[in-house]
This record gives sequence, structure tokens and C-alpha cells, in this order.
Amino acid sequence: MSERQGSSGRQVSVQQVLQEDGSVFSIQWSVIPSPPGNRLAPGEVLADYLLFLRRVTGSLVRPLAVEGGVEFRLLGTRLSLLSFRGPLPGEESGVPRVALLICGGFLVQRAVCDRGELEIACEPVDGGTRVSLRLADYCPLLLGSRQPGPFRKWLYRLTQAAIHRVVTVRFLVWLFRSRVGSRVPHRVVKVRVAPGEEI
Repeated sequence: MSERQGSSGRQVSVQQVLQEDGSVFSIQWSVIPSPPGNRLAPGEVLADYLLFLRRVTGSLVRPLAVEGGVEFRLLGTRLSLLSFRGPLPGEESGVPRVALLICGGFLVQRAVCDRGELEIACEPVDGGTRVSLRLADYCPLLLGSRQPGPFRKWLYRLTQAAIHRVVTVRFLVWLFRSRVGSRVPHRVVKVRVAPGEEI
């Protein structure tokens, strides 16, 4: 299924794969109701996501603005789990986006700590805004190398990958609810956007 399919109605579309080069690709999206004159903007969604991340993790992960970027710090420590440059606004095929570029952190393999990005895109569609969160070219420490063994894949799948998926899905459901003003049932739908081994 293409990235543009499966994005209608009350659902969250998801994919998480380990690509041939050992990097992780993950995407989640949903259509959020918004009138034409009040479309969601990527910067606004990013700000909401960072606040939501802190709240949903019970402040275990604390996004913090630093000079030139953002850090996801552990509790009240100075340990950065993930460090980013940005946010950097942009546009692709007329769709506004904002990106945080990975530049380090405890959860990244040191040899490739300057690779990867977290991107939020907001595409106007019928009935609202298609909000997507995409993590690309990310090389997690848990995978160890570009050729991780079965145990490392299993460990990453059950921990970091599962947490990322739960948080992003819950965020998109919360974003929908915050615009509608009431709880709306959602279903999670697996899609196929990028090639790779399903996580």
C-alpha cells in the first residue's frame, strides 16, 4: 500500500521497518479535522508532540530546547537520549514540513550519530490535515551495527520500537480528539511505504 493510501477516516496508519543498510524507517499518519482557514502547521504539531512526549512518559523523557537544537533528556539529568539540530522548516511537493536532524545522543550508534531525522508533515486533504510523523535513517544503539543479529532485532522491536509506535499513535489520537472535542475510536492500520524487514 502506498503512503497516500489508507489515510481516510478514524484510523492511524503505521509502518516500521529495518532497511538494508541497518537503519530504521518508521512512519505514522492520520487525518486530523481542520477547516480550510485553520489548517494545522508542522511547527505547531511539533510543539504539541514535544509537550505530549513529556506528559505521556511521566517526565521520564524531557524534550529541552538547547542552542541550535533540541535534546530528549532523561529525567532531571543532563543525559541526552537523542540530540537534534533544528527544527528546520521546509516544503516538499507543496507540503509544509519541519525536521529535527539527529546529531547524537545515548540511543544512537556513535559511528553514525549524525545520521537520521524526525520529520512532521502537514498535508491539506479533504476534511482536514494529513499529519505524518516520519523517522528515517535512524541507527539505534540497540541494533549495534548495520548488520544486527536476531537478538538485537528482537530487543529493539520489543523496547524502543514498541515505545515509539505507542507514543506516536497515542499522540495522533490525542491530536484528533483535541480538534474534535470528544473521544473518537481509532484503529491502527499497517501500511507499506518503504521496503525492509518489518519491525
